[in-house]
Amino acid sequence: MIVAKGQKIVEFNLGSERPDDDTLAAHLLGPTGNLRAPALRRGEVLYVGFHPDVYRELTK
Repeated sequence: MIVAKGQKIVEFNLGSERPDDDTLAAHLLGPTGNLRAPALRRGEVLYVGFHPDVYRELTK
């Protein structure tokens, strides 16, 4: 999972090193409690939030 929040990009490995639910919620949910936008799944990777560099890599 890749989360873009402002200028920061955070990658989470949801396998053996899965963070706790509160950490995931803090990164995935906006102030209203809804999933932050944009959110897209490509293959097995979930992308949440917008960062130009991340989306530029998706178009390659």
